[in-house]
Amino acid sequence: MQNIQDLAIQLGATLRAKGLLLATAESCTGGGVAYAITEIAGSSDWFDCGFVTYSNASKSELLNVSAAEIAQHGAVSQEVAAAMAEGALANSQAHIALSTTGIAGPGGAVPGKPVGTVCFGWAMQNRPTVTERLVFSGDRHAVRQQCIVHALQGVLKLLT
Repeated sequence: MQNIQDLAIQLGATLRAKGLLLATAESCTGGGVAYAITEIAGSSDWFDCGFVTYSNASKSELLNVSAAEIAQHGAVSQEVAAAMAEGALANSQAHIALSTTGIAGPGGAVPGKPVGTVCFGWAMQNRPTVTERLVFSGDRHAVRQQCIVHALQGVLKLLT
């Protein structure tokens, strides 16, 4: 697994070089992505804001994710991850946004969505939103760390 700090530094250099701002919309990571980003000195040059929307109500209120979409697909779904990233983009000054929503464990699993299931969204102005669903292994901490790495890698992939 790639080092989170190294990834955040690489992401910051890439965003700064392109003159872009990033926003985050996090559920299962609880602000871990934003924390990793803001650990980097100078991140205010390329990081606009982070939304920690742990409850379904906050996803709707802060990110404009429709309650109907959450009811239809579940909070842990690619559809909701896409809506979260798009909502972060719409409610910030950012040019690109990422989202995480998942089941870090140890409880919370439902049929078809085991512990470790995480859905990601990456939204960028004038581009289609990209989503992905992965299942990570390990305890709660391990799942969240893998999720942070993958979220940062996803932004880098989108920018290259």
